[in-house]
Amino acid sequence: MTAGGAARSRPGAATTASLEEFKARLPLAEIVGHWVKLSRRGREWVGLCPFHNEKTPSFTVAEDKGFYHCFGCGAHGDAVSFVMAVERLEFKEAIARLEELTGIEAPRRAGPEAKRADPGLYEANAAAALWFQARLADPEAGAARAYLERRGLDRATIGAFRLGWAPADRSALGRSLARQGFASALLVSAGLLRVPEGAGEPYALFRERVIFPIADARGRIVGFGGRTLGDAQPKYLNTPDTELFHKGRLLYGLDRAIEPARRSGRLVVAEGYMDVIALERAGFPAVAPLGTAMGEEQLLRCWRLVDCPIVCLDGDAAGLRAALRLAERAAPLLRPNRSLAFVVLPEGEDPDSLMRTGGAEALAGALARPEPFAAFVFRVVRAGLSPGLERMEERARLRTTLRGLVAKVADPDVRASLAEDLRARLTAELERLGLDRRSPRRGAPSGARGLPPASRAVPASELLSGLGRLESWREAPILAPLLANPELLAEVEEELAELVLENPVLERLRQEILLCWSQDHHLDATGLADHLARCGLAEPAARVRQAGGSGGEAGTDEASGSANDRWRATVARLRRRLTHRRELDALAQRPDMAYVERPLGGLDRLLNARDEDAAGEPPPYPIRPRES
Repeated sequence: MTAGGAARSRPGAATTASLEEFKARLPLAEIVGHWVKLSRRGREWVGLCPFHNEKTPSFTVAEDKGFYHCFGCGAHGDAVSFVMAVERLEFKEAIARLEELTGIEAPRRAGPEAKRADPGLYEANAAAALWFQARLADPEAGAARAYLERRGLDRATIGAFRLGWAPADRSALGRSLARQGFASALLVSAGLLRVPEGAGEPYALFRERVIFPIADARGRIVGFGGRTLGDAQPKYLNTPDTELFHKGRLLYGLDRAIEPARRSGRLVVAEGYMDVIALERAGFPAVAPLGTAMGEEQLLRCWRLVDCPIVCLDGDAAGLRAALRLAERAAPLLRPNRSLAFVVLPEGEDPDSLMRTGGAEALAGALARPEPFAAFVFRVVRAGLSPGLERMEERARLRTTLRGLVAKVADPDVRASLAEDLRARLTAELERLGLDRRSPRRGAPSGARGLPPASRAVPASELLSGLGRLESWREAPILAPLLANPELLAEVEEELAELVLENPVLERLRQEILLCWSQDHHLDATGLADHLARCGLAEPAARVRQAGGSGGEAGTDEASGSANDRWRATVARLRRRLTHRRELDALAQRPDMAYVERPLGGLDRLLNARDEDAAGEPPPYPIRPRES
């Protein structure tokens, strides 16, 4: 015997008192048997794991203990987690699915019970889909068949996606389904018929359109999309919202993409029905929203399948704008295991046209190198500005847009990583254009090799590294006035955005200060402190205030101006120190200048002296040439 037989109906089962009691009554082997062919081995059932590819069974079901376990991939759980994983459902959806499979009534929440969809709606949609498919063979559907042939679809593809045709007759669908026993009111509730304003018989919503059935994640048809072949508007028409059809939650092609996406780890998000069909023909699981922008629930559906869906867009300005809006919408939902990658096709192309002109190889080649989230966002935002970023306002707009996007990210680790990536790209772009007022940063020197030891000498690379550790909190005076008086950012925001602090903790503080200011230009010290505390930076902020001073109190315009001047002087002093340090860095890398003779404190005093007399000639560097 196997456990793969049909689920036994249990009419009249008593309502369970709790979720745990419901789980305890579930026949685990019978449930798993709907997806896995199981064989009895002692007290357990075994089969091929549905969560990874294997040839030797390593998947076991211990029904007496109430769990399954795979010794190959480590998958483990109970009946609820199994259905959630295998059908990619949310918890409440899995509970409803288990009730449907077993007939065991699931526990209900106290209070009014949510209305359940009429099963007749699914039956009506399924019958309508068969009727539309049959009409595609009618003589009057010649234009529809020619259209599908021009789009490169063969008979097998048309059948696989259950494409059809809605004839011009307003009453034909209603008459046919009425003969099958479907009441007119049910067909109206399903969105198949529309009631005219005033008196009159309901008429078919879809007429003279190619029909694309739309299924839910379980493959049940819940609505339709219709494309006109003439001048009728709108070009695409969807089923109106019903008990089954919610345009902002559904994805076209999801039912067909679930299994291949789970196996391959890739999923493409396209713009339309024909793009999804083209991508699947090229071997890529794909989905598309139903004529609207991707919403939060649709994104979460994709992330339940793969960690990083690929968004494939038309290569025109509208496609890029839509992609940027999608990135902004996705930003609050990003997590370490949730991201997006982007592919922008050549201008004038979409997946369907590329498939027809270049075949599967051309489409696969375009999808082979998707852009990561940060790279794509930076490129699109940057493309909206002048090539040279000549005006300060453009540079400020670029920084503000990028900071605003980063600020939307809720996960602190992802936010910090995205901020660092975008900052590096911005710095590189400004350096490329010669607009970065900071000198290019260099890595620490590797030190001289093959030189004789010296009793008083310290390798230059170690000394300079030590200098960085000693100086790390000397950058605190840059941030201290801003912690006390965030309103200073109205004057110094751009300068602060251009800085890169050596100390990683202070650099994180700098980024969070800018993020907080970008969200609220009326920020006060208390609001900033609250934000930093939520980010886990309360202690470093307190240390900055202690190390760098309070920064004074903001009051009169004169006091504010004085604070601005002091802040800029502090920044200028830091920049001079970094410049001097780079000069020493460069000297230390010269083959004839291998060792710095002075101890760390001596070099520290040297830099202090150069700060105090920046305009004068620096004293000779205390570096001993290489001995021959």
